Amino acid sequence: MSATPASRRVTIQDVANEAQVSVSAVSKVLRDAYGVSAEMRAKVTAAIDKLGYRPQTGARAMRGSSFTIGVMLTEISSPFQQQIAEAITDELEPGPYQEILISGGVTAERQQRSIEALVDRQVDGLIVIAPIMKTSWLERLAASLPTVVVARHGGGANFDTVVDDDHGGARLVVDHLVRLGHERITHTSHPSGGLKPPTALSHTARCDGYVAAMERHGLRPDVVETAYSEEGGHRAAVQALARPTRPTAVFAGADIAALGVLRAAEEHGLRVPEDLTVAGYDNIHISALGRISLTTVDQSDVVTGHMSARLLLERLKGRTQPVHYVIAPRLVPRGTSAAPAPTHAEPTARIPSEAHGDRH
Repeated sequence: MSATPASRRVTIQDVANEAQVSVSAVSKVLRDAYGVSAEMRAKVTAAIDKLGYRPQTGARAMRGSSFTIGVMLTEISSPFQQQIAEAITDELEPGPYQEILISGGVTAERQQRSIEALVDRQVDGLIVIAPIMKTSWLERLAASLPTVVVARHGGGANFDTVVDDDHGGARLVVDHLVRLGHERITHTSHPSGGLKPPTALSHTARCDGYVAAMERHGLRPDVVETAYSEEGGHRAAVQALARPTRPTAVFAGADIAALGVLRAAEEHGLRVPEDLTVAGYDNIHISALGRISLTTVDQSDVVTGHMSARLLLERLKGRTQPVHYVIAPRLVPRGTSAAPAPTHAEPTARIPSEAHGDRH
């Protein structure tokens, strides 16, 4: 194969010609797509190295715009993610772009396949919520397609991020509960997904904030890891309430999990908040209903969705410098939090000075 002229930028077609494969095959290797053989990857990688090819976001302009935006939710059933999607729709509505929603699931492999399905439909840009794949995979994706990542800390060189100050939000909850007089405060969390600092999903940062706040108050952290779901919150609460010395307050890492905690409290014959205080996080619509009246943290689904869409539109207009947008959380005290009942006054869960920093 003859070398490309030095005066011309190397294209994906040049790479395909050099590797003697199709352009779509090169694209799949660049995106680390599911199902690419080792032989194909080796041929394409060798051609890329030989020609010095660098993917360009500008290549999108060569095929024209589809005026579609891909939005990947981790789970369609997540109330907070649904609310973010609604806000994205509202922000895009006045313009020419139409969103396409897809559920990515909770594994990196399925999320990658879901994103690839959107890319294959030639969306103009992507908004991905709580992705757990490797940062290197996201960087390769965002190098060729405008991308905004939501609810994932750590940032990136090629994509924008929109996150809540989850660490600070957890501190707001713990400080509120301690002011009410609680010392035995259990936190329900969610698996980390294998991500390593500084990269972390919102629930990991939230859990870290809880632990730091508890230790700052001289209290022993108590984390029960299940899942951010109604069933997950129920399982966590059942486990915590079965202990000889049960908590007087449960801080669920998400409102949907807090609903499961409320169910467990009712099954145990506990009154909320008289016998057990419950707090959540997200301020989903159902939390404000009178019969629930959940104390929670508002991280503004509206701002999250609107900013995600605005940042992506800026990317589509040519901005290349990454933006890391942080939302300030706000405590919303409601009817599920109160001072612990005097009858539950038992030995405190304070950390002995020599054991400071232990976690359960």
